Amino acid sequence: MAKSRFDTGGGPSQRQLRVGELIRRTLSDVLLRGDIHDPELNRMSITVGEVRTSPDLKVATAFVLPLGGQGADEALSALRRNRAEIRRAVSKGLTLKFSPEIRFAIDETFDQMDETRRLLGQDRVQQDLDDPDADLDD
Repeated sequence: MAKSRFDTGGGPSQRQLRVGELIRRTLSDVLLRGDIHDPELNRMSITVGEVRTSPDLKVATAFVLPLGGQGADEALSALRRNRAEIRRAVSKGLTLKFSPEIRFAIDETFDQMDETRRLLGQDRVQQDLDDPDADLDD
């Protein structure tokens, strides 16, 4: 059965993924070069982990985290305060019909990875990993 181009039941489309990655790279470059006229923002080293776009590509959510994870609230506040200037700077590097609205959120994937490592390091889990046949019925 052919998939409808309007089917949104699954994950993001290839176009959404491509545009999200393009915005992520462009936003990272803008922040790295210090193109935004805000000394507080330019003083921070911010990592852009992922950008997710809406199906119509008009809204992009950038998941960011300051280097070391310290000062996340200040970084988020500075990015939101300068979002119009950031949008203009990012749109210069894009060849899209519309310049997407950029929203910012804290990237929590690093915290999730730490929690996963912590869980996998527990003695009970290590027993299961060391002896994979322990739970199998004969």
